[in-house]
Amino acid sequence: MTSVKAIRWIDRWIGIPFCFVLTVVRRLTDLRTHSPLPRVRAVLFIKLAEQGSTVLACAAIRRAAELVGRKNIYFLVFEENRFILDVMALLPSENVLTIRRDNLVTAALDTFRAIRSLSKRRVNAIIDCEFFARFSAAISFLIGGDYRVGFHTTAGDGPYRGDLMTHRLRYNPYLHTAETFRIMVEALTFSPTNLIPLDVKPALADDSPPAFAPTRAEVMEAQALLQKAARTEKPLSLILLNPNCSDLLPLRRWPMERYAELARRLTVRYPQLHVALTGQSTEAQGAAVLVQQIASEQCFSLAGRTTLRQLLVIFGLAEVLVTNDSGPAHFAALTPIEVVTLFGPETPQLYRARTSRSHVFWEGIACSPCVSPLNQKHSSCQNNLCMQRIEVDTVFDKVCELYEARLRTQALANGGDRVGHLRVVS
Repeated sequence: MTSVKAIRWIDRWIGIPFCFVLTVVRRLTDLRTHSPLPRVRAVLFIKLAEQGSTVLACAAIRRAAELVGRKNIYFLVFEENRFILDVMALLPSENVLTIRRDNLVTAALDTFRAIRSLSKRRVNAIIDCEFFARFSAAISFLIGGDYRVGFHTTAGDGPYRGDLMTHRLRYNPYLHTAETFRIMVEALTFSPTNLIPLDVKPALADDSPPAFAPTRAEVMEAQALLQKAARTEKPLSLILLNPNCSDLLPLRRWPMERYAELARRLTVRYPQLHVALTGQSTEAQGAAVLVQQIASEQCFSLAGRTTLRQLLVIFGLAEVLVTNDSGPAHFAALTPIEVVTLFGPETPQLYRARTSRSHVFWEGIACSPCVSPLNQKHSSCQNNLCMQRIEVDTVFDKVCELYEARLRTQALANGGDRVGHLRVVS
């Protein structure tokens, strides 16, 4: 699979000259007389990476559906990231187009097919949710839509990506990402121009994601998986930790010894509690090492042992999730679990999940946040003090508060039935 590092290299060294050439083409073609624009017929969202951010686009997708109808909403995404779109079901599954990252040839062919398919389907409005990526800007232009909404570099406040948008916006680093996506859709109601300034107030009447509803069979399967992993036949009282044991997001990672200490303290305080570590298959080895360090029979690893859908079911069976700022914090927003998210290099003001079950810790030291779309999420930091400043004591106290409140609610509502707080479909 083409690595994130390789994609960034291509986006910079090939993307910049390519966007420059396309900008020249655009300006030459703009010299022709244009007839009035047709109405917006169909809307394409381009959000190739980061499934967590896709969850934050719920309000934008709903607003676009109000404008053109659900069947006329399309989404372009990397193949491995389409899962969350299928779960949320905000648009027809056949309207989700994917690009594989197996290698550069495959990615190029899939991109060409997607552009051709979208052009044939007469998609004439594109929302580029990748902010300052050149690859998505080029795709937006090549599709040939009448409306292309995206961010434009002005006075050096953002990386160069050419001048390929019809509706050029200035990125506002003080707006939550969900509000930003929604405003991009609202821009479709304006005439094509440089929309700086943009006389629109952020308005998110309903930006919560749809609730995930597993089948009863999926719940039973997840319960069996948990009991096998925990080596018990009894229903589990469960807290989940997502420590991100890989090296993909080292700056966002709370120190591993803090996770180990948190798990030990939780299992000592609550003898009936089990603590499970979650993660991808690439994190399985690191999670196994962490379980050994915790050294408790009440702790086990699920890393690499579940599909993403199974993980969502398990979120619904557990009480609390503690996670670094990453995709699972947003996936969990589709379920009833309480989520404690630890922020450092990025700010919760822009990226926290927007539900009442989202609880964040962020120290806000002078150098934090250090990554944003304006610097394409690059940082020279090698010592994430912003994460190290988050103390185990404060996280432990919050988790205990949430866990005990959940137990009290369950005791009052259904006597602690482990399926009681899940919305289950038959």
